[in-house]
Amino acid sequence: MDRMFRVLAFWTGIFTVMFYIGDMQKTAVLFLVQTVFFLTVSYLKLSERMYMYLFGAYCTVFFIGFTWYTEFILVPGFGH
Repeated sequence: MDRMFRVLAFWTGIFTVMFYIGDMQKTAVLFLVQTVFFLTVSYLKLSERMYMYLFGAYCTVFFIGFTWYTEFILVPGFGH
């Protein structure tokens, strides 16, 4: 399971680079934080159950944050 967290760190790292190149610094920093989190957790040598709990907690925080963002921050429109 620790390898899957390294895979998640790899992909969030790729997204970090792409967002940075695309001149989206705030999003790049957000994904950089996620990359560091996944990479750090992957080297802790936790049990399978603990990795699953951490991933479930990560998903819960993500879904709550994404729902809050789309409900209260995102302004619908057709562009600028």
